[in-house]
Amino acid sequence: MTTGPVAARPASWRTPAVVLACGCLIAVITFGPRSVLGFFQNPIIQLNGWGRDVFSLALAIQNILWGAGQPFAGALADRYGAVKVMWVGALMYALGLALMASATTPGMLNVSAGVLVGLGLSGCSFSLVLASFGKLLPEEWRSIGFGLGTAAGSFGQFLFSPLAVALSGIYGWQNALIIFSVGVLLVLPLALALASPKGSALPATSGSVPAQTLREQLVQAMGHRSYILLVLGFFTCGFQLQFITVHMPAYLIDRGLSAEVGGWTIAVIGLFNIVGSITAGWLGSRMPKRYILAGIYFIRAAAVLAFISFPVTPVTALTFGAVMGFMWLSTVPPTNGLVVVMFGTHWLAMLTGFAFFSHQVGGFLGVLLGGIVFERTGSYDLIWYLSVLFGVLSALINLPIVEKPAPRLAAAPA
Repeated sequence: MTTGPVAARPASWRTPAVVLACGCLIAVITFGPRSVLGFFQNPIIQLNGWGRDVFSLALAIQNILWGAGQPFAGALADRYGAVKVMWVGALMYALGLALMASATTPGMLNVSAGVLVGLGLSGCSFSLVLASFGKLLPEEWRSIGFGLGTAAGSFGQFLFSPLAVALSGIYGWQNALIIFSVGVLLVLPLALALASPKGSALPATSGSVPAQTLREQLVQAMGHRSYILLVLGFFTCGFQLQFITVHMPAYLIDRGLSAEVGGWTIAVIGLFNIVGSITAGWLGSRMPKRYILAGIYFIRAAAVLAFISFPVTPVTALTFGAVMGFMWLSTVPPTNGLVVVMFGTHWLAMLTGFAFFSHQVGGFLGVLLGGIVFERTGSYDLIWYLSVLFGVLSALINLPIVEKPAPRLAAAPA
């Protein structure tokens, strides 16, 4: 007879392979549309006579609400299971995309592309998918599962970038958004594979480690130095990624390149990040995760500095996309892995949600400041240099992280 908690395992048809496949498909479907919204900036502002700061504000709201909603969505998923949370998130996300297609006022754009898409993403994006992997997959599958789930989001970016350009050319940009909206509804059936018993979890250490209450876990995490450093470092990831995702297509057009080059640059980022994310997941079980994160941030900073130091051509744009793509979301597997090492998996979705909130605060500032700085100066140079500075700082911040269970877990009886 077993004593202590039993690891939550997928029942019957929900084998590890099925859980991985369905979770990865959800990551593709949810990450794809939001990663290409920058392609809709020029047609929306030209139709309505707005500046880039108006569109930037809507996507900045999206980023901050996506991040702010993530800890709450994660806590609900940790306590009650991920399926219902994902259903509500997918419905809000789909509605936001549909309303964005007909937005004719800044307020409507803020509600659709900002509030609805942002809160929808907090309930159905790959953050909850990865947390579900942490709970449902056996320990030997977990690190590579984090890598595959993150890579799937990148594949969504790769797939949807040329798709957004093609659909907009054939059917018009409004209908392209409607098509994306309908596609998001596929999350509803796929989420069933990620169902887990209420409050289930795999412990990070021995099977006898008792689960903490939500309050106990929050108090412990907010007083844990390594977790705080991890959360602070993740700010830069959001700043760099969201600025590039939203403003890169327009930046390349400003430099005389075609919209197609912008589409393929974002697509190349997604393509190379498939390899980068899987590599980071594989490395995460073989070397210290803090070194992986520090290396990623240093390389990103160097890539941005090199990109803005040379003339912008299709070759340099695609090369930059490839290098940044390899580093793009490869921060996610080691970040999730460090949270598991420190605190286990019982409140994994909530704790990674707080880290993601820091990421989205960075994203909010990257998107918003990009639009404001461009409208004031006619250039994105200041934001590019901030990306370099933040990259170096985050690399240094991650180095002192201690990769071991938090004191309470370490002190628990074996």
